[in-house]
Amino acid sequence: MKNDRLWILCGSALMATTLVTGCGGGGSAGAESGADGDTGTSTPPDSSGGSGAGGFTVSAGYRHTMAIKNDGSVWTWGRNGDGQLGDGTHIDRHAPIQVPGLAGVKQVAAGEYHSLALKSDGTVWTWGYNDSGQLGDGSVNSRATPQAVPGLTGVKAIHAKGYHSFALKTDGTVWSWGRNYNGQLGDGTDTYRYSPVQVTTLSDVKVLGGGMYHMLALKNDGTVMAWGDNSFGQLGVGSTDEKHLPTAVSGLANVSSIAGGWFHSVVSLADGTVRGFGANDYGQLGDGTLVHRYSPVQTNGLAGVKRIEAGGDHTYALLDDGSVRSWGDNIDGQLGNGGMTQQSSPVAVSGLGQVSEVVAGFVHGLALRSDGSLMAWGANENGRLGDGTQTRRLTPVQVFTGALMP
Repeated sequence: MKNDRLWILCGSALMATTLVTGCGGGGSAGAESGADGDTGTSTPPDSSGGSGAGGFTVSAGYRHTMAIKNDGSVWTWGRNGDGQLGDGTHIDRHAPIQVPGLAGVKQVAAGEYHSLALKSDGTVWTWGYNDSGQLGDGSVNSRATPQAVPGLTGVKAIHAKGYHSFALKTDGTVWSWGRNYNGQLGDGTDTYRYSPVQVTTLSDVKVLGGGMYHMLALKNDGTVMAWGDNSFGQLGVGSTDEKHLPTAVSGLANVSSIAGGWFHSVVSLADGTVRGFGANDYGQLGDGTLVHRYSPVQTNGLAGVKRIEAGGDHTYALLDDGSVRSWGDNIDGQLGNGGMTQQSSPVAVSGLGQVSEVVAGFVHGLALRSDGSLMAWGANENGRLGDGTQTRRLTPVQVFTGALMP
């Protein structure tokens, strides 16, 4: 083991880790099904994007993953059909490669086919697919190398999901750009925005989160605001009415972390319990049923939850004792329990040991262990697990990090 440090991003949160060389192996494997989609985005419990020892930013894109080394360089792997890996090519990578010309980065966020990086100077850099203006440069031109978002400064945290992007500024204001078909930009319209616009009715925000077509914001007072698509009640307002402006989630207080899946939302509370709302056809709310919920319900049998994370139709919880629980869809082994059967109540992720951070992709997951190794499981088309293969993993395997060594 070589003593270097890596900042892993597979969504939106931040933590230092010792880097370990080698390829993953030993996990259960099967043929890849190809049932993939957008990722969940982790939401750290403080506005800086940190959670856990040393801080850790995490965001898993449609089929790509991002990482930051302690020198501020950015590394990516997985699908690259739209240039989302930022290396100037459209070649998929099954192990990490460096994004050229990008330095001083402190947080990264992966959308469906695009990527964001936040530099220490408060500027935001974007690359990848841009059909809806999600790169924020005033155009709809995609590109395979990073460029700064014009006029956007003073940013302390970023969030990407689907085809839209968000920035949280140091003054607590929120800015958004990209696709807005369901009002997910929160500006009161359904107009796509090719440059950042302010979410004018939202202030005093601590953390951003959200799903494919909806958004969540955790405020400093512990309440949660939601807006965008509400087809399955994922806004938690007691109905399925779409909202184009931030609206308070019913009956929530003392919230410590938030996360949005494809059509569901989950939050953890300061008392260590979890609430979920929205789609539940795969049991992703963890309440033991398959009933959609329009208002928050408690997840079964969970206590001591440190933070929550949502994938496409599955959910993870990191507990205070360093263990991880999962529930919901399991078509590609994304629950990490060695099987492929969906679960409507939490089950343990196998063989992880002590974990300091967890992140959910659409149908895969990653966890940073306290020994500094990065583990991954679930779907692996395009090499998104970073183990040098495209083999589905039903239990965690180690991500190949040899390419990240200096």
